[in-house]
Amino acid sequence: METIEFLVQGSAPDPYRVTFVRDSNEVSALCSCPAGENGGYCKHRLSILDGVLDGVVSTNAHQVREVGSWLPGSSLESCLAEVASAAKAVENAKRLEAQAKKKLARVLAGGRKK
Repeated sequence: METIEFLVQGSAPDPYRVTFVRDSNEVSALCSCPAGENGGYCKHRLSILDGVLDGVVSTNAHQVREVGSWLPGSSLESCLAEVASAAKAVENAKRLEAQAKKKLARVLAGGRKK
């Protein structure tokens, strides 16, 4: 089992402790922020998984890339892909909604449906 821990500056005065654990081919991550401690979505863990160094105040920021190398073949990798796919679908739905609203505005104003 391997563990890498980072200190990440969030909105609180003290940095949050973000811990990644690799056990065989599985990866888990814990964060001491309120969302992380309650088992919720935590941007601190995800930013490190995305390779973002902003906010990492510990001296081991160079290990962010190593954590990313743990993902291939893990359950975490497939979950991250699922979230990315869902986010893309939401963006597409927002684009379609904006187009539909413009069309509705034209029709409401007496214009023709196009």
